[in-house]
Amino acid sequence: MSRRVLLGFLGLTLVILVALEIPLGVQNGRTERRNVQAKVERDAVALGSIAQDALRTSSRSQLRGVAAIAYRYRRDTGGRVILVDKRGLALVDTDPTTTVVESFASRPEIRSALRGVVASGTRPSKTLHSDLLYVAVPVASGGRIEGAVRITYPLSTIDARVRRYWLILAAIAGVVLAAAVVVGMRMAAFVVGPLRRVESAAAAVGSGSLDARAPEDSGPAEVRSLASVFNDTVTRVSQLVTSQRQFAEDASHQLRTPLTALRLRLENLERDVGSEGRADLEGALREVHRLGALVDDLLGLARSGATTVPAGSVELGRLARERIEAWSALAAERSVTLAADLDGETFARAAEERVRQVVDNFVENAVEASPSGGTVTLVARAAPPWVELRVRDEGRGLSAEDRERAFDRFWRGRAGEGSGLGLAIARSLAEADGGEVELVPGPEGGLDAVLRLRPDRSVDSPGSWLRR
Repeated sequence: MSRRVLLGFLGLTLVILVALEIPLGVQNGRTERRNVQAKVERDAVALGSIAQDALRTSSRSQLRGVAAIAYRYRRDTGGRVILVDKRGLALVDTDPTTTVVESFASRPEIRSALRGVVASGTRPSKTLHSDLLYVAVPVASGGRIEGAVRITYPLSTIDARVRRYWLILAAIAGVVLAAAVVVGMRMAAFVVGPLRRVESAAAAVGSGSLDARAPEDSGPAEVRSLASVFNDTVTRVSQLVTSQRQFAEDASHQLRTPLTALRLRLENLERDVGSEGRADLEGALREVHRLGALVDDLLGLARSGATTVPAGSVELGRLARERIEAWSALAAERSVTLAADLDGETFARAAEERVRQVVDNFVENAVEASPSGGTVTLVARAAPPWVELRVRDEGRGLSAEDRERAFDRFWRGRAGEGSGLGLAIARSLAEADGGEVELVPGPEGGLDAVLRLRPDRSVDSPGSWLRR
C-alpha cells in the first residue's frame, strides 16, 4: 500500500509538472523566435538607415564605414549581413562564399525588398545544414529604392537557447520529483504505518490473541477512528467469548454435581431392584454416563473455539508414537493392534496440545470401529502444501453421505454411540491452527481420518515438502 500511495502522489505531481512545464517550454520557444525575429528586423532597418547615403552616393569611404558596422554586428550577434544595390549586387557581405561580386537578385527575399516589401521567415541552408531566420528590408532615399539589407540568423543558436531552457525546466522537474518522493514517503508512512499496525492487530486477533489492540494515537483522523472502532469491536468479542467460555465451564460444573448424585443413587438402587427392573436400571445408568460424556464434550467444544494457545513446531512422527503408547492399553483390551507408518521427520506449525486432542479423537474412534484382530495405523507424511497425520482403521467405514455429515455437531454414526461432538471438536481444533480434517475411504477398506496442517518451514527437515 505504501508503494501505491507513493506512486499515486508521484503520478499526480508528474501530471501537474507536465501540465505546467510543457506549455511553458513551448511558449518560450515561440517567444524566443518572435523576439529574435523582431530584433533582427529592427537591426536590419537600422543598418538600412545607416547605408542610405552610401548607396545613394556610392561613396567607397561610406561603404567601408557601413561594412565596419556590419562586421562588428556579425561578431557580436553571429548574424550574417548582406548589403546589395538596386540591381541585387552585393556591396557588403560579412560571410562571402566567393571573392567576386555576387548577385543576390534571384533570392525571393531580396526581390521582395527591392520592390519595397519587408520579407522575413525561415528557410533551410545547404551550406550550414540548418535552418536560417532571414529578414530583408528595403533601403530607400527620397522615395527611391537604392538597395536592400538582409540579415540571416542561424536558428541553431535559438534552438540552443530553447534547449537550455528545456534543460532548466527538466532540472526543476527533477528537483520537484525528488522532493515529492520525500514528501510522498512521509505521507505514506503517516497513512500506511498506522493501517499496518491495525492490520497486525487484526491478524493477532484472528489467530486467537484477543488481547491485541490497535494504536489509536497515530495516523490521520480516519485511521484513528478505524482503530478505535476495531478496538471496541475486539473488546466486545473478547467479552462475548469470555462469557461463553465461563458459561460453558459453569454449566459443566453445575451439571456434573447432579449427574454424579443421580448416578450414585441409581447405583445404590441395584441392591433393591429385582430382576424384572434391572434392565431399566442399567439403561438409566447408561444414559447418565452418556449425559456425563456429553457435558464433557460440550465443555471441550466451547474451549476449542476459545483457545488461545500459540502455535509452535510439532514433529508428527514423535507425536504419533507417543499416542500409540498412550492408547495401547485400550487397544489391547479390544484386541486391536496399533501401528505406525512414518515418513522421516515431518514438522507441522501448530499447537501440540490441539494436535494431540485431534489425534486422540481419531484413534479412539478407530479403535472402537475396528474389528477384533484389526489394525489401526497412524501415518505421518508430507503432502505439499500440507503435512498430514492419518489414522486408518479396518472397520466397516462410512458412506459418502455419512463422511460428509460426520463433522456436524450431535451427528452420530455407526452404532449411534457417543455424543456426536468429537469430530466437531477435532475440526474446530484443526482450524484453530489453519489446518483441516477430512474422512476418506481407507486404501484397503475402513476409514482414513486425515489431519492436514501447515508445514513448519523454519525447521531444516528432510521431509519431502522441501523437495518441490
